Amino acid sequence: MCELLAMSSRHATRLTFSLEALSSHSTAPGVSRDGWGVAYYQGTDVALFREPGAASDSPLVRHLESQGPKTTLAISHIRHATQGAVSLANTQPFVREFAGAMHTFAHNGDLAGIERSGLQVTSRYHPVGNTDSELAFCALLERLQQASGPSQQRPSLEVRLDVVAAFAAELRTLGPANFLYADGDALFAHGDRRFQPATGSIAPPGLHVLSRHCDLAQTSVDGDGVSVAGGFQEVVLVASFPLSDVDWRPLAEGEVIAISAGQVRASRRP
Repeated sequence: MCELLAMSSRHATRLTFSLEALSSHSTAPGVSRDGWGVAYYQGTDVALFREPGAASDSPLVRHLESQGPKTTLAISHIRHATQGAVSLANTQPFVREFAGAMHTFAHNGDLAGIERSGLQVTSRYHPVGNTDSELAFCALLERLQQASGPSQQRPSLEVRLDVVAAFAAELRTLGPANFLYADGDALFAHGDRRFQPATGSIAPPGLHVLSRHCDLAQTSVDGDGVSVAGGFQEVVLVASFPLSDVDWRPLAEGEVIAISAGQVRASRRP
């Protein structure tokens, strides 16, 4: 299945990570992936890097894993295609502009029948590719646009969280719907179900979260395949699997959390 990883921090820092290590949690050694992507926020804009091939074959991945730009908010995705061809247009994360900021979305799961559901896109947001994930992103942006009213300004965090949580509940009726969504101000993470290698079943948890408050004596926050530069810092990591042995909390099925500047600010549960 696809792998998700996101970071939110109080101060800009470098997220050092290994896409190969992240993908190894649910993929046998040597199995090729169908694309990868990383979005680094720089204020309200995004530095987006994507390729439709396997990360193991990419010189760009080698560079970004150690020399990616400093950021306070990043989302990465490793694709295992279930819907849509292996192409750049179908490679996540997906990015769109709304209310003067770039919005980013990455999804893990399979939303069977989404094109026939009530999540049809009717206004300015339309998919470029043909994945269920991008269609879901466009539908989410439509709901946020409606919530912004005539001003088309970004609603409050609580309003945005309510919109995201209601939308996530709709997605869960179609299939596993773990996703990361960011709007430049906050990161929203929705945990659902995913393939569990230990049991061979589709079951929760679908995402895990780690919160860290670092003092000047700490040099880094480290896990399996990921490291965040240390010093005085507040950091939240969200990943498909725990990347270390301690302190990762599984999100409950249907739980949505809102994260900003390295802190979990609010949450919703069904």
